[in-house]
Amino acid sequence: MTRAGAPAPHPEWAYFLDMDGTLISLTLSPDGVRVDRRLRRTIEALHEFAGGAVALITGRPIAEVDRLFPGLDLLAAGQHGLERRSAAGRVTRHAPPARRLDAARRRLGEAAARHPGLLLEDKELSLALHYRRRPQLAGYAHRLARAQAAALGPGYALRAGKRVVEIAPRGKDKGGAIAAFMAEAPFRGRTPVFLGDDVTDEFGFRMVNRLAGHSIKVGPGRTDARWRLADVAAVRRWLAPPRRAR
Repeated sequence: MTRAGAPAPHPEWAYFLDMDGTLISLTLSPDGVRVDRRLRRTIEALHEFAGGAVALITGRPIAEVDRLFPGLDLLAAGQHGLERRSAAGRVTRHAPPARRLDAARRRLGEAAARHPGLLLEDKELSLALHYRRRPQLAGYAHRLARAQAAALGPGYALRAGKRVVEIAPRGKDKGGAIAAFMAEAPFRGRTPVFLGDDVTDEFGFRMVNRLAGHSIKVGPGRTDARWRLADVAAVRRWLAPPRRAR
């Protein structure tokens, strides 16, 4: 059962945060996202409040996290867990060589060029085909991506999200990334909390549930999360520094 709201933030928790649709409103293009100063201050304050036990768990590459939050060097898992920057500052990447995606990259790129409104996001280790601008192309985008994933063989799988379908190496997800962080300082021994809004965040919710933490779904839709916040604005209010003051 999913309950409205969420328990008040606690300094002994470990915080795992999705980005797009959770901390930042979705835009027609991933490149259109901007991080305002208020959100940056909120993340900085949360980091201090939780003794550094804060990580972003996102579908974006870690390089994109650094572009959006310059100078912060946030702990992060990128591309749904295909890459991870630990508290020690070490970046690990779990994926076959990117060149294996060359044929799929070319075919998806050709399709995006033929169909205005489709957008190919090349993350190097994975490929995301967005149809936010033309949702009527959803069926076409999924069929095309499914065919390319099948051609790549069993080592690759599809991930469906909000008006996006992604081809990525099989076996890594947000739940696994959270488990990896929880095995190391400063996360070890804390109660995990994960906020996310999309289908791919369900892996994180299920992991946090297994660890007796707080899983928080942002927005509508069926979910395994135990709590729900209405939207990005509600997330920012929940995380706002004045509410965490002691």
